[in-house]
Amino acid sequence: MDDVTRLPDDFDGRVRLFPLPELVLFPHAMQPLHVFEPRYTEMLAESLAGDRLIAMATLTGGITTMPDQSPPIATTVCIGRIVSHADLGDDRHNILLVGTKRAKLVYEMDAGRPFRIAEVDVNHDIYPPIGAEDRMELKRELLNAFGEVIPASANVQQNLHELMAGQMGLGPITDIISYTLPFDVEAKLQLLAQPDVDARACELIRLLKTGAVTLHSVSNEEQSFQGNEAEDERFPPPFSLN
Repeated sequence: MDDVTRLPDDFDGRVRLFPLPELVLFPHAMQPLHVFEPRYTEMLAESLAGDRLIAMATLTGGITTMPDQSPPIATTVCIGRIVSHADLGDDRHNILLVGTKRAKLVYEMDAGRPFRIAEVDVNHDIYPPIGAEDRMELKRELLNAFGEVIPASANVQQNLHELMAGQMGLGPITDIISYTLPFDVEAKLQLLAQPDVDARACELIRLLKTGAVTLHSVSNEEQSFQGNEAEDERFPPPFSLN
């Protein structure tokens, strides 16, 4: 996973932006996408021919002040790497992204493409030295809080036990939980914007303990989409319908 989440040595801080509503990607998380809009198929082709990077950005729902301005996006994005690509023909593609790094927008630039491009500052995870002695206990507290909100089963408990005993660090664990659970978009963006791993874990524990998340069954729309999908085109489901 470290190889997948490592940025190229020649990364220059410029990213292609893929803005979507209600989606917040996190490092170490996997996001399947169905790409078909012409501007984004062009973006995909450029990415596949180069560094295979696409930065997922979250539309904030704000209103542009000028007719030629792009819709506003959150200032923190997640740079993703394409790890799998399926060309379905007719300019339709399925891709699987793995989040690599959180990043802060510096400015957007006009690069003469139909899609958006921005300069970003990469925010690497920070592990404060002062919290090193308590980090294992923080990891245990987080996994216990996570275990309280997910369906109880012997398999789930075994997985949590393996996570606790395993070598996965607190940073990746917080990001995977933050991505997986259906927190509201604002809460997810706050977690994405926090590079301090201990502070991020504490905020995630607070959210879990205050009942900020309610697990629900698969929606009718998702069931319909999965049920109508051709068997030979199945690709790690469920896909985002974008």
